[in-house]
Amino acid sequence: MAITTYTQAAGDVFRNLGDYAADLVTPTVRLGVTGLARSGKTVFITALVHNLIAGARLPFFEAAAQGRLARAYLEPQPDDAVARFEYEKHLADLTGDPPRWPESTRRISQLRLTLEYASTRFWKRQFGREKLHVDIVDYPGEWLLDLPLLELDYDAWARTALAQSRAPARKKAAKDWHKAVSEVEPGAPADEALAEKLSDLFKSYLREARSDQYALSTLPPGRFLMPGDLEGSPALTFAPLDADGEAEFPRSSLWTMMARRYEAYKAHVVRPFFRDHFARLDRQIVLVDVLTALNGGQEAVADVERAMTEILECFRTGANTLWSSLFAPRIDRIVMAATKADHLHQQSHDRLEAILARLAGRAMARAEYAGAEVKALALASVRATREGEARRNGEKLPCIIGYPLAGETIGRRTFDGNEEFAIFPGDLPKDPDKALKGWHTEDGDMRFVRFRPPNPKLLPSGGFAPFPNIRLDRAVETLIGDRLA
Repeated sequence: MAITTYTQAAGDVFRNLGDYAADLVTPTVRLGVTGLARSGKTVFITALVHNLIAGARLPFFEAAAQGRLARAYLEPQPDDAVARFEYEKHLADLTGDPPRWPESTRRISQLRLTLEYASTRFWKRQFGREKLHVDIVDYPGEWLLDLPLLELDYDAWARTALAQSRAPARKKAAKDWHKAVSEVEPGAPADEALAEKLSDLFKSYLREARSDQYALSTLPPGRFLMPGDLEGSPALTFAPLDADGEAEFPRSSLWTMMARRYEAYKAHVVRPFFRDHFARLDRQIVLVDVLTALNGGQEAVADVERAMTEILECFRTGANTLWSSLFAPRIDRIVMAATKADHLHQQSHDRLEAILARLAGRAMARAEYAGAEVKALALASVRATREGEARRNGEKLPCIIGYPLAGETIGRRTFDGNEEFAIFPGDLPKDPDKALKGWHTEDGDMRFVRFRPPNPKLLPSGGFAPFPNIRLDRAVETLIGDRLA
């Protein structure tokens, strides 16, 4: 084990040396984009790249606003073993007729965006345009939640998973799995069919707990619901068992089989992700679907808070030096973005940011203490609504207008996705703690409706892309603005 660790560390140093030498020719920023399921990672990357390539108006992105950004274009990505982010396919989804949201992130992917710009420094401008590679690394946030598993053995993980599944918000979703576990003797002989059955029931519980009804987040192992090419492998065919106080089991037992597969999952899935991708990031944006959590109630909100804390604590944060660049690269800028801000009137955007800052407050403070710059934003990468006013009982109400997704309901009305509708979403409370504990409007619980993308042909631009957005330029400026000075 020690020899393997030292070999991996030496390999990391040589790789970092290569990255550092390449940066001397053309500087590169490795930008991580993550978030939990349905948080908008794919839409963010597609909108970011399209806005920069199309030369969109981005008033708070200084290089573009000052006219120093000459052009942006895609180049072949540097890592041949990583899937390419399907930018063209996702853009076609958003600009289709009818438009639709792209498929969610289910694996790691990468895209290299190259920016040519004029420096703000006089002596650099004498040599012409500068170049910056932005290597965008898209990965599911659920994979980050696996990193703490590296510090846990199978027994500790099994006890934690069982305890979490017995919480009130999860108990119903875990009912069938709990029944099966109660009927199993961990010391019984290893049985492949039984292992598959328990694993399938455990995955069904995870899938149900992540549904809109529960909207829970802290559900490792992350690859269980996003297996990719590992689907069906023994490394993904295990589940927690209840040791019921026993400490030792025979080598041929079901418990030992599960423990061995758990360790294989850590060795062949979790560690390579950390070593090859996560540990090499320079900048990071974490997308958070705060509104869906609020829809899910206090348990869902508390779960997102735990998830955000665990995710941010996984990052190596702080200011980079030559030494750290070679031996332990750090993430020195982080954006926490509450997505789907267009589902609220602008009057509530500042309140949404305050709620996000409250959710991730402890972890953000720790990253800032380590020397990283952290910013919380309310964001809509693609704005699916516009704002308007409606009257009710003689009172003007600020509304949002858009096309609710097929199947969304308001009162007794169910939408088919083809009808535009004005909605009064209500106002988020001024006190973030009140929002996190649950609150009521005049009409009962506040519920946020999901919308489909706007039809490009109906936009004021007459079909000219890119789509309107909310604070995308501020996010870009925070993430890479300093590298374009």
